[in-house]
Amino acid sequence: MPTDLQALRDLEHVGLGSPTADEAFDRFARLVRRHLKVPAAVVYFVVPQGQVLAGSSGMPEPMQSNRMLQYPGTLTNVIATRGEPVVSSDARLDPLLRDNYLVREMGLVAVAGYPVFDLRGRAVGALCAVVDEPREWSEDDRASLADLAAACTAELRLRAERERARRIQQTAVRANRRSRFLLSLSEAFANANTMDQVEEVIIEVSTAGIGARYCAFALMDADGRGITYRSLVHAEPQFPQRLRQAKLDDQRPLAEAARTGRPLFFRSGDELFSAFPDLKDLCDPDIGARAFLPVVTAGAVVAVIGLAWDRDRGPDKDSYALQTGLAHYTGHALERARLLEERRESAKTLQRAMLSRLPEVPHLDMAATYSPATRSDQIGGDWYDAVAVDDDATMFMIGDVTGHDMRAAAKMGQLRSLLRAFAWSHDESPSALLSLLDKANSGLGLLASGTAVVARLERTGGAYQLTWSTAGHPPPLVLREDGTVERLAVLPDMMLGVRPTSKRTDHVTTLHPGDTLLLYTDGLAEQRGTTPDQWLNRLQKTLGVLGDTATAALPVTLVRRLASDDQRDDVAVLAVRVRAAAPSGPPSLGRPATAERKLAPSLSDVGPARIWVDDVLESCAVPMALRRTVMLLTSEVLTNAVDHGQAPFTATVEVDMERLRVGVRDSSTAQPELRDPTVTEFGGRGVQFLERLASRWGVDRHGEPADGQHRAGRRGNRRTGKTVWFELDLR
Repeated sequence: MPTDLQALRDLEHVGLGSPTADEAFDRFARLVRRHLKVPAAVVYFVVPQGQVLAGSSGMPEPMQSNRMLQYPGTLTNVIATRGEPVVSSDARLDPLLRDNYLVREMGLVAVAGYPVFDLRGRAVGALCAVVDEPREWSEDDRASLADLAAACTAELRLRAERERARRIQQTAVRANRRSRFLLSLSEAFANANTMDQVEEVIIEVSTAGIGARYCAFALMDADGRGITYRSLVHAEPQFPQRLRQAKLDDQRPLAEAARTGRPLFFRSGDELFSAFPDLKDLCDPDIGARAFLPVVTAGAVVAVIGLAWDRDRGPDKDSYALQTGLAHYTGHALERARLLEERRESAKTLQRAMLSRLPEVPHLDMAATYSPATRSDQIGGDWYDAVAVDDDATMFMIGDVTGHDMRAAAKMGQLRSLLRAFAWSHDESPSALLSLLDKANSGLGLLASGTAVVARLERTGGAYQLTWSTAGHPPPLVLREDGTVERLAVLPDMMLGVRPTSKRTDHVTTLHPGDTLLLYTDGLAEQRGTTPDQWLNRLQKTLGVLGDTATAALPVTLVRRLASDDQRDDVAVLAVRVRAAAPSGPPSLGRPATAERKLAPSLSDVGPARIWVDDVLESCAVPMALRRTVMLLTSEVLTNAVDHGQAPFTATVEVDMERLRVGVRDSSTAQPELRDPTVTEFGGRGVQFLERLASRWGVDRHGEPADGQHRAGRRGNRRTGKTVWFELDLR
């Protein structure tokens, strides 16, 4: 499959990147079908989503209508990947083809396929004749297919040339007006605030504005001794990866432009190779003119722009001015981008410094994250906090101060500190704490406005009572242990900073072991053009899908999935999960702690079961460092049981003062084997982990006589099976 980004774009430009029928290529497919008398024929092109059947005749539905084949490792992919004809009278007997989806699942038997090439000689598709029974392909058959495939190549190249000619004409019109180009150059760089955005503008301006076919952008290394291309995606084809970095004393045009600060222009490939003979065997000889433009700021070279054209051309006065203008504007953009990046990093450091570390609370698993907006160097007023009031009660807070600048961040820091102090020193309800905060905000002259949620989680027996109050903030969510997501939707009270004397209300619900409370700011899922209910539904759905995600990874995963790359708002997320304690209580002298859980016969239950084991061990005061090893071994025995055992499955945990034991029982009598898998094998390492990391491990058989005696009347022995267990010493 062609992975060149330019190849995929070329297909899109000529209308072959989407699954639609194409009249010309349909005609080629019909010609193959009639001339070779085969039941079906296709002309396809490879795209990231699969294979687009631009031409198709006789293919089964829905493929004939949908014009898309989306199965990895398909036969058609083999032809395009190899770039050579694939001809088989019986693909079922061919080791290369017999495991293919089309052969294995769709009954394809005989196939003859010839690749179709684009302008640069890349195999981007193929013309195929397929038969559902064995067939010997004659020389005439092969010659006909080769000719028709060549005709497909010619059609594709003709379209590409037409499209390219159209784009070059548009470029020429723009390039003839130098003043307009320079104005557009200024506008293009105006919103480029990061290195990635600067590079995107350079690529766009170089190809669409100057008319270069290829472009590459290199930055000086931090030590000033070398220069490195940021990306080779848009560089000339077959550019060697080992040439991505150059030392300043290398005999290369990139290094010379960086070393001397003078632009280099080469009218043709021969002119380049004459000046730098060592490049002759490394660069594409079919590429024409090239240019290397140094970017200078404060009297020093900071970058080099490399341009290449398909044909030979000279740097006339107008094109020289355009290219030097590009380098000039790039220098200003890079200087601004670096300054903004430094300011943004400083702002992020300040913001994170104002966010306190979450406390360690027994029976609670907590995690939080703060993600700043990516659009500028400014930061916002999003924050989170947690305060352990006593052994049974913990306060959780999250808020969003209005504004996205240093002033908002400063006010956020003051409000957060006030609320944190109130939560620690005043044994009050969440609504009372918000009232105190709002009055202090007004009385001390902070005059900050924003939203917040304060929640108190208090242990009551085997569950937790959650009391919360909201000041205009998005509602908390609760991910229940069974995977359902509950929105704690209530009528919110007045936001902070509007009317300090407004009445505030408390709301109460209950969290059980395994339930997760999620507090967040609106930047997590809010989208332009959607109602609050719509983006809250999206957030709920995503949270439900992440039910088996570890709490430590949940906030970051939510931000990654819901916040776009162009994140317009800050995001704060706080997740709190109630751990499942051992039903028997912690271990004591002479009495171990025990717990048991049944597993569903599905790998989807392995994650929740692993988390449950960690909860039980945490309630038994097992150190975190040891629990990490236990989690690795638990994952292996749980996965192996579900993969290779028989239902029902039961996980057990036992902890005493000396050691801990985890076991998984199933109804299969097959024993785990100690294997030595090769590097390329995915499995077979579970027992190796047990052998190397556990203090002891073993397998207990069930339902068989013990010591030669039948234990009649013991219900536990009526069901056959085994328990795979491991132990780790605590001392």
